[in-house]
Amino acid sequence: MTILDLEVKKSMAVKFPLINSVFSWVMKKRFHEIELFMKYPLEVQSEWQMKLVRSASDTEYGTEHQFNSIRNYNDYRNNVPIVSYEDLVPYIDRMRKGEQNILWPTEIKWFAKSSGTTNQRSKFLPVSQESLEECHLNTGKDMLSMYCNQNPETQMFSGKSLMLAGSATNIDPSNNSYYGDLSAIMVKNLPFWADFLSTPDNKTALIENFEEKLDKTVDIAIKENVTSLTGVPSWMLVTCHKVLERTGKKTLREVWPNLELFIHGGVAFTPYKDQFHELFGGPPLNYVETYNASEGFFAIKDRLDSDDMLLMLDYGIFYEFLPESEWHSDNPRAIGLEEVTLGVQYALIISTNGGLWRYKIGDTIQFTSLFPFRIRITGRTKYFINAFGEELIQDNAERALATACEKTGARVREYTGGPVYMKDGASGAHEWVMEFDKMPEDLSYFNDAFDNALKVLNTDYEAKRYNNMALEAPVIHVAKKGLFFAWMKRRGKLGGQNKVPRLANHRNYLEELIELNNTP
Repeated sequence: MTILDLEVKKSMAVKFPLINSVFSWVMKKRFHEIELFMKYPLEVQSEWQMKLVRSASDTEYGTEHQFNSIRNYNDYRNNVPIVSYEDLVPYIDRMRKGEQNILWPTEIKWFAKSSGTTNQRSKFLPVSQESLEECHLNTGKDMLSMYCNQNPETQMFSGKSLMLAGSATNIDPSNNSYYGDLSAIMVKNLPFWADFLSTPDNKTALIENFEEKLDKTVDIAIKENVTSLTGVPSWMLVTCHKVLERTGKKTLREVWPNLELFIHGGVAFTPYKDQFHELFGGPPLNYVETYNASEGFFAIKDRLDSDDMLLMLDYGIFYEFLPESEWHSDNPRAIGLEEVTLGVQYALIISTNGGLWRYKIGDTIQFTSLFPFRIRITGRTKYFINAFGEELIQDNAERALATACEKTGARVREYTGGPVYMKDGASGAHEWVMEFDKMPEDLSYFNDAFDNALKVLNTDYEAKRYNNMALEAPVIHVAKKGLFFAWMKRRGKLGGQNKVPRLANHRNYLEELIELNNTP
């Protein structure tokens, strides 16, 4: 039991105001440790790189790649290849059958299931006890530590946090191994104090059927003093609309007057922020963004007045960064923190205390600050449109949509985009399916604003749009209400770990959505 658990346990016999004070005090203590790695980032990362290598030197993977001979980062780069999930599948399949000491020395009995964007239908990422404790569970404490540091008068611990989780399924009772959404794995391993301060109860949180879980979660939560929300914005938005529908209230403040914080991650928040602001009503809510994935938690928003996030350097993860110029190289050269620069697109490479070694997670980031190291997510290496050399990434789309919405008063709830290929001498185009929470008065003006913003943000796109030579103006299909929910349900992708694919360099998603949109 940790010091935090002991302090909280002592406070359980007293009233909520004192519990709030104890929690706030303990959370602020952790912030001093965060300040340490902010001050000495390179030293902390170097220590973790060697600690991970030494820990796994006698594993099968460590033996194959001569971990015992590694003395520094250059040795590590030379000995260990950069890999994708597909490269690790043979090892992970054996681990799921109960074999141990393959990628990591300690027992692996949890596997975080993710739909991801790989050639596999699902990814199963190993979760060790070390990664649970040092990374996944630590993140919750650190989010709250940073928030308490900026909001010393917070009263969030006087109520409960509404959390949306996935479900976990038993694989093999003989070896007590499980797979499921990372959020479900965390729920099963939360310290008692976190369970005490969250809603719904674990049994409800782990219901496998998302719609059944949603109904029961709403029934429970509307009776609680909810002071914070935690979850993926898209699915939390669905939950909040259900709360208002069930209670007959106009704003969430009428349901939960002490609501003060929304902790979110998993998808870009830009398309949802205005919608949440309207739903909450009253004084502005505080937002804390996290950069989380099934592979680990990587960054947390540490300043309420900024949109970037602090890279967390003491979670048992060693970070490397692959510059855009190296993405398609046969022998890509990644770099460490000491070599990164501002404004460059990097693909994130991680080595973890769960047994992932120089693993391409598939996300792209940019650094916004080098002391301390802060980042923002720009997209995914497989979420892009580049049918005509335009190299349009998700970050371009998010920012252009924000500009178009600001100019037209519109709000986009969900969207996805893809190419219209050149045919019979005609130019190509980008085609979009957009579900509006608030329609623009003039869709043509919205389209122009979106198109012009993309030209400003992406010079390659602007060049291809010149005189419509390679690209015509965007084509926008207005989705009927609930289209994306129905599409995700039909694909078996409901729930917090599943994300609407924003961009694709093919037409598969577009054609499915357009067909469903045209179905009565």
